[in-house]
Amino acid sequence: FSTAFLWHNYGQSTIGARSDIENVPIERLQAFYRKYYQPDNAVLVVAGKFDPAKPLELVEQKFGAIPRPDRSGAPLYPTYTAEPTQDGERSVTLRRVGDVQIVMSAYHLPAGTHPDFAALDVLGEVLGSEPSGRLYKALVEQKKAANIGSFAFQLKEPGVLLSFAEVRLEGSLDSAKAILTNVVESVAAQAPTAEEVDRAKTSLLKNIELALNSSSRIGLQLSEWASMGDWRMLFIHRDRIKEVTPADVQRVAALYLKPSNRTVGQFIPTEGPDRAEIPAIPDITDLVADYRGDTTRTAGEEFDPSPTNIESRTVRSSLPSGFKLALLPKTTRGGSVVVSATLRFGAEQRLMRRATAAGMAGSMLMRGTRQHTRQEIKDEFDRLKAQVSVSGGATSANVRIETTRENLPDVLRLLGEVLREPTFDAKEFESLKEEQLANLEEQKSEPIPQAMMALSRHLRPYPEGHPSYTMTFDERIEAITNTSLDELKSFYNDFYGVGAGELAVVGDFDAAVVGDLVNQIFGEWRSPSTFARVPSKYFDVPAENRSLETPDKANAVFVAGLNLQIRDDDPDYPALVLGNYMLGGGFLNSRLATRIRQEEGLSYGVGSQFFASAVDRYGQFFGFAIYAPENVDALEAAFKEEIGKVLTDGYSDDEVAAAKAGYLQSRQVSRAQDRELASLLSRYLFVRRTLSFDAAVEEQIANLTAEDILGAMKRRIDPAKLSIVKAGDFAKLQEAADQP
Repeated sequence: FSTAFLWHNYGQSTIGARSDIENVPIERLQAFYRKYYQPDNAVLVVAGKFDPAKPLELVEQKFGAIPRPDRSGAPLYPTYTAEPTQDGERSVTLRRVGDVQIVMSAYHLPAGTHPDFAALDVLGEVLGSEPSGRLYKALVEQKKAANIGSFAFQLKEPGVLLSFAEVRLEGSLDSAKAILTNVVESVAAQAPTAEEVDRAKTSLLKNIELALNSSSRIGLQLSEWASMGDWRMLFIHRDRIKEVTPADVQRVAALYLKPSNRTVGQFIPTEGPDRAEIPAIPDITDLVADYRGDTTRTAGEEFDPSPTNIESRTVRSSLPSGFKLALLPKTTRGGSVVVSATLRFGAEQRLMRRATAAGMAGSMLMRGTRQHTRQEIKDEFDRLKAQVSVSGGATSANVRIETTRENLPDVLRLLGEVLREPTFDAKEFESLKEEQLANLEEQKSEPIPQAMMALSRHLRPYPEGHPSYTMTFDERIEAITNTSLDELKSFYNDFYGVGAGELAVVGDFDAAVVGDLVNQIFGEWRSPSTFARVPSKYFDVPAENRSLETPDKANAVFVAGLNLQIRDDDPDYPALVLGNYMLGGGFLNSRLATRIRQEEGLSYGVGSQFFASAVDRYGQFFGFAIYAPENVDALEAAFKEEIGKVLTDGYSDDEVAAAKAGYLQSRQVSRAQDRELASLLSRYLFVRRTLSFDAAVEEQIANLTAEDILGAMKRRIDPAKLSIVKAGDFAKLQEAADQP
């Protein structure tokens, strides 16, 4: 971006230059705040199910009293720097530590509100969609790259079309670059087919349609469009996408995808520049003046997310095989409905040394069935306005679905085909291998994956080959390289089927219809293997404090963990939940965040987590922080000191009261999210639990005292047994310290 944009601020990282952050005078920050943090420069979006009069009243109370600012001395000028037309190919080469090669190209585009942008959005899908996109077919299928992508940055002012390819070290980056450039720039001569354009439009429109069913997503999207000029542009852009033709896509490709408008990995001069003139920003007022929406979306009911109400409306049942169902129908915005399902595998000895094959088998399920190719599966789910994910591991396979009422039956039927009739295509298997190997090689030099792997291996020292064993990156790479397609098929044939498993549906659906359909699809599909749960084991491991070198990485990571012999029905559990919430789980107002981020500025992200199993006496306390390597000693000291203060002095009554309100409200909000509620109901089917458990725990939390929390944390959290792993470029610090 800094090479493609020589003048416009899109070429600058939004987080700023480190020297600016360290050296900016406080007076400039104050002046910036006073000028821009004002009501005439703000947009407020409220999205969800509510009586509009109430938030409007609150907005008036909270914001109405703020006076209109006096702009006589500090007017808000519009941005005026326009990026000049690019005069020729530009190049940039970045040389840093890493394990995967990447080539990218960028082409300047008009602003996100320009009429051409709908066709450019479709163009990005035609190029970058998997597995139908032109880049995927030319690079991934031909084993010239492991991963690809292409998408248009839709911004207030002229942005770029970015395309990329990831290439493993043994591959040719020059070859991938040549192919990527040729594929992108050949669209002007080789127009996309009607099928390519229709497929891209279906995918883009599906995402908009599903976003309109989600309060959180549509709220965020409306704020993004408001920042581009007006929230109504979302719907104008949607309508424009519907009208895009193959000729439109070819036209914009010819306008903007020119060599002289390209920024890639090297510079090649040209004698006759063919410039791409970027149109001016459209007049938003004229564009939206007469716009009227074309559809009215049904509103959802006012749903009470209390455990009592959820229990009163949830219907539970079991198939003859033992597969369990939880159905919670309700009226939702746009008729949305979500599904969460799990197939469970066992037993422990039969799963030994099969984790890699199990994970890859789960990843292959969406890559083709006896009736549909991978692309056809994606196209059909797009047509049905469904977002579907299917994954698997050594002990389970998991399904997540989001769709609409009218499409749910067909989505479930296709899901049944995906789960029951996979083909395990050899070509797709090789493609999956390349993707997974490239991903692992990329993580090898990154601080966060390295630290998490090291801490997991220490805290959970399962024997090699156990389904819960944590492999090193080299072990995982070797395992994937040596795993055969027959091993995937063998795992599938040995374990897949229903019996031990759960499915929960929440949203707008007919419970009787869905119940009968699930029985038709899965009722007779029995797992060949008798299920025996693999238990989670508590390990009493000694404390460890170690550092890992990850050269040439600007950020370092700190992770800390402590195994706990506890279950979530233990009397100490509610106090530990709230105690951790105040220590590091409450984001910016937690003890760790207040000390380490706000007061001392040692870390941007810091926090803690607490977990306890519902079935085994195994839990864990976990802490984390991301920081600059030179802050390593100060950060570790502050982390330990804050835990020490909590274990010595506890929390104040005011802290506890505020934390109770915040935590209990967060539980209500979580249950109001259909995706989270479906996952909860599915998980509770497995552990034979209802939401009366949540009600009881929340009642206990509401009655906690500061003394209760202090006692529980003293009993369970032993700082002397806390294991710590730090990963970063610490050697560079030592080199600097050794300089005379």
